[in-house]
Amino acid sequence: MSALVQLVGVSKTFGDAAAVHAIDLLVERGKTTVLIGPSGCGKSTLLRLIIGLIQPDIGEIIFDGAKINADKPARRSLDGGGIDTVRRRVGYVIQEGGLFPHLTARGNILLMAHHLGRPENEMLARLSELCALTRFPESLLGRYPLELSGGQRQRVSLMRALMLSPELLLLDEPLGALDPLVRAALQQDLKEIFARLRQTALLVTHDLAEAAYLGDEIVLVNEGRIVQQGSLADLREKPASSFVSEFINAQRSLAVL
Repeated sequence: MSALVQLVGVSKTFGDAAAVHAIDLLVERGKTTVLIGPSGCGKSTLLRLIIGLIQPDIGEIIFDGAKINADKPARRSLDGGGIDTVRRRVGYVIQEGGLFPHLTARGNILLMAHHLGRPENEMLARLSELCALTRFPESLLGRYPLELSGGQRQRVSLMRALMLSPELLLLDEPLGALDPLVRAALQQDLKEIFARLRQTALLVTHDLAEAAYLGDEIVLVNEGRIVQQGSLADLREKPASSFVSEFINAQRSLAVL
């Protein structure tokens, strides 16, 4: 199958609040799928479900053809492989980077590789490769997160996520806290990186212009449900509901597209 990740009828509630309702979603290999929608609509919850930080109440999550069973604890089997094994195949960039403040840029990037006992020469070669890929100066690798700019911290977070050459990259509003010029530069770099690596990516944003620029497929979510998916032209010209039209009209940045 061409989908690396498939969600089938996935639902999740927190107490009395429903976060996602019976979601069906395919994440195609080698493409960037973008989840977009208003705050609190369930976008970030979907990423956390895929990486196994939380479990669905009902439904199935299938990664590379293997089911993650909703009725099993997070660290139980994934049809022959543990959830920890799956997490090593997934890179995860959270909001504002999530770097450890007591570790240098180098320490943050190499953290999981060190934990897995990767050879030193292999790690250093990969580190140099990632610095070139993300345009991050190797001279800054000894700095701590507080000594780096917002854009530099996001590049470090991206390198950490890419360190183990993940099959799937999850990005939760990675550029949301950056100023417009830095954000635009990183958007361009991300687009080039995804194309060069042929990376399968699932990205969360609330900015439709960003979704249109980076995404091969846009998935609009509202109140825990997928309202429409397709290209920006599909959403603009064939809105599935009044909410789709209202959401697009509220995005003033679309004037430049």
